[in-house]
Amino acid sequence: MKKFYPAFLNSWHGLVHAARNEQAFRYEVYCFIASVPLAAWLADTALHFAMLVGSVALLMIVELLNTGIEAVCDGLSGHYMKEIKIAKDCGSAAVLLCILLATLVWLAAIIERTGIFT
Repeated sequence: MKKFYPAFLNSWHGLVHAARNEQAFRYEVYCFIASVPLAAWLADTALHFAMLVGSVALLMIVELLNTGIEAVCDGLSGHYMKEIKIAKDCGSAAVLLCILLATLVWLAAIIERTGIFT
């Protein structure tokens, strides 16, 4: 239990840093907050709810990892390096794929709920 509190504080500091310094993360936090009541309305089951909210939470997780990659890359070198560009581009691509996944999950739920294609 002694190690839990310092580990929690480190995690909390990471969340606070991202919320204060990363505009994309702030938008994702707003989406997450909005997703909870919307998912409660859209979802028919607890699993469905978890998938909807979880897709937004996953996006936030990937954004945090991308922020960490960018911070390490920026700290390692102040000048252009092809390898650093690749690392940052791959982190950004991971965020993009996660956005597409979350969009797909939410669109499927909206289509299912509204019965557009039935």
